[in-house]
Amino acid sequence: MAVCEILNTQAEKVGEVELNDSVFNVEVNTGILHEVVCMQRANRRSGNACTKTRGEVRGGGAKPWRQKGTGRARSGSRTSPVWRGGGTAFGPKPRDYSYSMPKKVKRLALKMALSARNQEGNLVVIDKFELPEVKTKNFVQVMDKFAFDNCLVITEGVDEQISLSSRNAVGYTVLPVEGLNVYDILKHSKLMLIQSSLAKIEERVQV
Repeated sequence: MAVCEILNTQAEKVGEVELNDSVFNVEVNTGILHEVVCMQRANRRSGNACTKTRGEVRGGGAKPWRQKGTGRARSGSRTSPVWRGGGTAFGPKPRDYSYSMPKKVKRLALKMALSARNQEGNLVVIDKFELPEVKTKNFVQVMDKFAFDNCLVITEGVDEQISLSSRNAVGYTVLPVEGLNVYDILKHSKLMLIQSSLAKIEERVQV
């Protein structure tokens, strides 16, 4: 098992921890990561774009002019797609873009994302993350100690103090272990894990 330093919020070493190789040191397959990220982004699409067809546009009850004898092209309704103000032909309608993948593949991709950050040296483990009060300035000061301007912080559970302090800071995201996902790991250049979350992460990806 690889040994990783445990730091405090002042970026000072306070201990060491062994990282499970089956979670933090697996071979990275970019193809699998790409597939899972595409699935996550598709699942997040709202899919609520909507246009009106010729049958949904208001009006169009009467035939604009008689069929023959006017010299103009025949027309049956003012809501025709070829008319200005008419309906849209083959326009978008609300739809569900989401799809699923095997659980084993999603768990493997999560291990790969964690391993990628570890192998790059962009994974940091801290002993605890405590702030004196809910304030963005306090959160940013901690990030400045590590020289992180883009970071994903993983907590053991929902930590409102950290979440509220970070929500106005651009480039940072705080998630509990339950919300850990491939897209957010790869979206942020740095990954910070609170020591108490390590056991839960291993438990989640090895179920």
